[in-house]
Amino acid sequence: MRKLLFILTILFYSHLQLQAQGYELTIRLKNYTSGKMFLAHYMGKGTYLADSAMIGADGTAVLKGKEVLPGGIYLVVFPGKSRYFEMLLGEKQHFSVEADTSDLVGKTVYKNSPENDLFLGYNRFLASLGPQSSEMQQLLAARTAADSAKAKPLQVALNKRIQDYRYDFIAKHPESLLTSIFKAMKEPEIPAKPANADSTFAYRYFKAHYWDDVNLNDGRLVRTPILEGKLQKYFTQLVALDPDSAKIECDQLLAKTRKDKEMFKYTLWWLTYHYETSQYMGMDAVFVHLVEKYYVPGEAYWLSAEQQNKIISRAYAIAPNLIGQQAPPLEMQDSSAKPLSLYSTKAKFTVLVFWDPTCGHCKTEIPRLDSAFKASWQRKGVVMLGIRTDGTREEWLQFIKQHQLSGWIHVWDPQSQSNYRRLYDVYSTPVVYLLDEKKKILAKRLGVEQLNGFLERLENDTAAVTK
Repeated sequence: MRKLLFILTILFYSHLQLQAQGYELTIRLKNYTSGKMFLAHYMGKGTYLADSAMIGADGTAVLKGKEVLPGGIYLVVFPGKSRYFEMLLGEKQHFSVEADTSDLVGKTVYKNSPENDLFLGYNRFLASLGPQSSEMQQLLAARTAADSAKAKPLQVALNKRIQDYRYDFIAKHPESLLTSIFKAMKEPEIPAKPANADSTFAYRYFKAHYWDDVNLNDGRLVRTPILEGKLQKYFTQLVALDPDSAKIECDQLLAKTRKDKEMFKYTLWWLTYHYETSQYMGMDAVFVHLVEKYYVPGEAYWLSAEQQNKIISRAYAIAPNLIGQQAPPLEMQDSSAKPLSLYSTKAKFTVLVFWDPTCGHCKTEIPRLDSAFKASWQRKGVVMLGIRTDGTREEWLQFIKQHQLSGWIHVWDPQSQSNYRRLYDVYSTPVVYLLDEKKKILAKRLGVEQLNGFLERLENDTAAVTK
């Protein structure tokens, strides 16, 4: 028992000693005698400052800190920020490097950093392929069929040499950060299609095996450009543009990152931002799902209470007006001060238009919406319900008269009782919603052309069902 306690005590104090050591990077730049050097790291494809130090008369700068830096690819940025070189940071963070600015790949030397010796070896291998790569690029730049034919075997041969180098490296150095990077860069190799497989076999196989070689428990990949590229390709090219499918894919991927806090944190952040800012209609439902499942229970531990509340409030603003939801009720007044309810307005389709007669964009879009309404939408059973958001009553009525917006139902909320801004997420104008006969939200935030196309598809679908 005493022996076990002794071992545990040694391990505990060894861990504390490692933490206390922090990092110390001694970097000497040949031909520099002054200025400030910067240490940055990748976070996805972006770069962020980690540290800086002044360069002495002998060209040496020392970057040091009490806490170990998270692993990943770091950039040593020269004074003036015009040049830099990359290096790896793993467990060993006490080492030195001498960099000759005349040949950063060929003449750079590391001391006490085996990981960077391996990284330097890979970069020197790539540099050795320069002549063949230049020849291939020149052939491709010529843009003739004959030159392209000559370039293809060169390209195949170059790719094979690089892949062979990486496969050999992975076999020899399984625990290296560079191995984790190489494996993450790989893409599934699709086998020959089985005789009984359908035309989607290649897509399904590629998607099913996309994450096979990515170590989602290695947080060091967060500080490389590789992970963001993998996420971007998967969720823009392989995951269906369907909110329910995307929710499942997000949850499945996040479950695989649970063992590493850095990986979980970055993946959740990337997915949240991706779907909050999606340009595709309806995908904001994925953002709401992520917030409700991960942020509301407090799993985004890295955020302050203020930051977390801001994200949650944004999701709650979107939640009532997701596509497929019943439109929130609106109780307003028309231009003659008579009460009017959204749900008492009978129509096959209702187009809600939140607009402001003083808004520059509205001055362009509202007449265009009216032209489309009078040209075809009215015959399709569309009712236009225009809601004034700002501007005086006189400006509102003058705009309606000037642009002959007849056939619309024009309303406003003089007592600010309907809470339409929150319920319909109206913080700029114009904002357009399309509702069906039962006032379910079919589409939102569409331009005139998009809305016209959407209505035509609905009409065609109805006609096909009728036949």
